[in-house]
Amino acid sequence: MRPPSPGPSQPNRPERAVFDTNVVVSALVFGRRLAWLRSAWARGAVTPVVCRETTAELLRVLAYPKFRLDRAAREALLEDYLPFAEVVRLPHPLPRLPVACRDRDDAVFLHLTLISGAAFLVSGDGDLAALRAAAPVPILAARDLQARFAPG
Repeated sequence: MRPPSPGPSQPNRPERAVFDTNVVVSALVFGRRLAWLRSAWARGAVTPVVCRETTAELLRVLAYPKFRLDRAAREALLEDYLPFAEVVRLPHPLPRLPVACRDRDDAVFLHLTLISGAAFLVSGDGDLAALRAAAPVPILAARDLQARFAPG
């Protein structure tokens, strides 16, 4: 089943989206497949929405030894993402979600999408994809957005 497509964008106002960590890392570190996405946020076609918790996870993941990124490389990658992002503060305690996440670490992305009013959550995570039918927000795969945000 194909996920619902996001609604039309308002003229001159980029859509706001929450990107889970695996999508951001794929765009920043393995740019070839998601180069269009990196370009989309850089040119203002879409605004990533982040919070302290999702940014902390991104920092932690970029430091994984398997990526072999030194501090300068990690900072350079973050400079290609965070300046284009809108920061939202999540309330504490967080409200209860209307769906249960199999991986409780994924709940922050649903909370952020709901609380920020972002148009959709973009994820390649299987646990989040499993929630597509029941989630209170549209959960899309990056490939579902490519025609929308890729230049050309």
